[in-house]
Amino acid sequence: MRLGLVVNPIAGMGGRLAFKGSDDVALVAAARERGELAVAPARATEALLRLTALGGDVEVLAYAGAMGEDEARSAQLAPTVLGSTGSVTTAQDTRTAAAAMAEREVDLLLFAGGDGTAVDVLEAIGDRIPVLGIPAGVKMHSAVFAVNPRSAGELAATLAQEGVRSVRRAEVMDVDEALLRTGAVSARLHGFLNVPDARRHLQSAKARSLGSEAAAQDAIAHHLLDHVLADGTWLIGPGTTTGVVLARLGLEKTLLGVDVVRGRRCQIADADERSLLELLRTPDWDGGIVVTPVGGQGFLFGRGNQQFSARVIEQVDRKRIVVVSTEAKIARLGGAPLRVDTGDPALDASLAGYTRVVVGYNREIVYPVAG
Repeated sequence: MRLGLVVNPIAGMGGRLAFKGSDDVALVAAARERGELAVAPARATEALLRLTALGGDVEVLAYAGAMGEDEARSAQLAPTVLGSTGSVTTAQDTRTAAAAMAEREVDLLLFAGGDGTAVDVLEAIGDRIPVLGIPAGVKMHSAVFAVNPRSAGELAATLAQEGVRSVRRAEVMDVDEALLRTGAVSARLHGFLNVPDARRHLQSAKARSLGSEAAAQDAIAHHLLDHVLADGTWLIGPGTTTGVVLARLGLEKTLLGVDVVRGRRCQIADADERSLLELLRTPDWDGGIVVTPVGGQGFLFGRGNQQFSARVIEQVDRKRIVVVSTEAKIARLGGAPLRVDTGDPALDASLAGYTRVVVGYNREIVYPVAG
């Protein structure tokens, strides 16, 4: 098998800083100035380690430098290197790299990045070759990504041995980050890429909440107000359902942000990882996390809420992590589990199992969580 590898090395930068994405060059520079490390290279290497044991059974074509070559060598692979890059990469570099892989007729293009990277791949190659995304971005609305880097690597290793026998079209979606920072969500379907037909390994596209769920969301909000939020300080994750909770408190919810609430007041709006860690380290910390799964995907952590980093989550009592969801959202998962992808495999494993989900006023269900 001939495998193409392209990494967007800046994908996901700023997620922990509540920057909402990495499309803005100035924000990426600001993230670097604050000491933020790139997450995509490490997640790409984690996926590639599943290919190391195959040895000569897979030929790896990697784009130069941090766009694939470095990650392949870190996984003890010996790639054929294509192209060249400067010290700072751009969206055009991603498009050029993807086109180079298609010209070499790779059997599968493995790329690491987020929704913006997927759009660049789509614009460069369309449906010419099958692709598989290693999730490394912030928003992650598209359906072309594996559920985590490990699954991406395992699927790529399987395909290297068995071949890509069948493909299906998967949505490529992205949100306008500039509009998002002004308080508006504008999600757009850009098109479709061909991905391996292996639904167990791949995430679904993000699905929006339905208007018919409003009554259930309101019931969940009143349950939290009466039985949860009255005690302690709470870190409220993004989502339509959590937005209803804050609305019932007379507060405005930050889009794709984490807000800190104590009593009926907002202590911190749009908190980043650093401010959450400072709060958790105060002597009188007595709170928890309220989170709702991403619609259609089921992710509790690791998609659109990277402010809830592994360092933050591991300091919160598991019993104080409250999951809320309408039953309709759970039903749309089709029996698939809720998921966590924090970037820390040990933490993901500790969060796996079963969790209680608040689905109404004084109503809970027990549902599986996969790490």
